[in-house]
Amino acid sequence: MKVNGVHYRSIWPDGDDETVSIIDQTKLPHRFEIARLETLDDAARAIETMQVRGAPLIGATAAYGICLALGEDASDDALEAAAERLRATRPTAINLNWAIDEMLAAVRNRPRGERLQAARVRAHEICDEDVETNRRIGEHGLTLIRDAAAAKPGETVNILTHCNAGWIATVDWGTALAPIYMAHDAGLPVHVWVDETRPRNQGAALTAWELGGHGVPHTIVADNAGGHLMQHGLVDLCITGTDRTTAAGDVANKIGTYLKALAAKDNGVPFHVALPSSTIDWTIEDGVAGIPIEEREAREVTHVQGLGPDGEIVSVEIAAPGSPAANYAFDVTPARLVTGLITERGLCPASGEGLRALFPEKG
Repeated sequence: MKVNGVHYRSIWPDGDDETVSIIDQTKLPHRFEIARLETLDDAARAIETMQVRGAPLIGATAAYGICLALGEDASDDALEAAAERLRATRPTAINLNWAIDEMLAAVRNRPRGERLQAARVRAHEICDEDVETNRRIGEHGLTLIRDAAAAKPGETVNILTHCNAGWIATVDWGTALAPIYMAHDAGLPVHVWVDETRPRNQGAALTAWELGGHGVPHTIVADNAGGHLMQHGLVDLCITGTDRTTAAGDVANKIGTYLKALAAKDNGVPFHVALPSSTIDWTIEDGVAGIPIEEREAREVTHVQGLGPDGEIVSVEIAAPGSPAANYAFDVTPARLVTGLITERGLCPASGEGLRALFPEKG
């Protein structure tokens, strides 16, 4: 996608292939800054501090993290230590482990002198594959928006999303936002309700920044406004992303997604989830019981980041001083509340049968 008329991916190798550049998402939407990753620890910290975020991008960053580690030490011990360092950064997003496993498979049993080049090739492939995967997700999801537009000719299709599942959560295109970009580019009248997504405000900060940059009509709303909008017929469909999807179709996404799905179910609003197949955890059936939920530092709840009157990015305390805060980063929406899944292979019901029909090799 483009920023100020220039095409960017969210992560890319620098010219010498020895370092990697990322868009620092902790500075958005107020500043567009590029950060350089030079070491394994740089990559791990970028994931932990959410300079990069979104399941597919976390996986891509971990892949390049392995490359950076091998550039320093290509031994077996260093490779395993790098993998463990990266696995510990974010527990919920399954793409992290998927990408690390892909990288290990690409370099294990190779001579040390060949490992770095093999790792770079596989990391580049992971990024290119993610872009193509998300493009296909966009095309399949576009059919849902076309159907919604056909059901109300001449009127705007109102879509509610939660958190950020756009191009900066992936390598390019995005998951939940890819169909919206394609619908807008195709001339369909779309408008997006953007949940602010407390506590880090990824909706208000990142999704709104993305949509505004692409010219997509949108409105930021408080997290708890979704149910009200649905009750009054102001939402035609919901589309969110997911950080991990079970073999039965349960989805783990940013905290608050479950409440949106409940409201959608009560009001007869279709609730779709867009995901690359690398986000499916085929080893888990029950998402509520089996998906690990990341708990982040309390400061994200008690403080908010914004632009101060002097133009500097500042953090301001908004909670009662001394009050403890809990910060659950994700919740799980059971498959029974999900109308359907949007994958690179097509649309399917949120069920084990639906997923296996698209991915018979996982039978």
